[in-house]
Amino acid sequence: MATVQAVSEATSSWDPYARGCPSRDLLDRIGDKWSILVLGELGEHGASRFTQLRKRLSGVSEKMLTQTLRALERDGLVLRTVYPAVPVRVEYELTPLGETLRKPLKALTEWSLGHTEDVLAAREEYDARAEQVS
Repeated sequence: MATVQAVSEATSSWDPYARGCPSRDLLDRIGDKWSILVLGELGEHGASRFTQLRKRLSGVSEKMLTQTLRALERDGLVLRTVYPAVPVRVEYELTPLGETLRKPLKALTEWSLGHTEDVLAAREEYDARAEQVS
């Protein structure tokens, strides 16, 4: 197991703006559209079955949800539990590490809800200016 000093030295040399940095890869993962929504859903509703998640995440394909859940599981953010039953029952939930993302993701969600009208207005203004230039 790494010592606190070794971990501190490693993290101080990470630069998310540098290509190939593990922290950049992690930002890409948690910033992905479906990852944010899956993590948010699991944070709000707790353990959920695949079909429950798919219903709640309007527009996600079965393939994309499967890929997203596998990637989040690989990164240690989601736990997949298989219950031996007929048919087999599988549930997904946040791990303790995944739980640490609830607060920042909630802040992003609240920001987006509070500023949607501002962004929509900015888009309209931009589009109008772009149309005048064309």
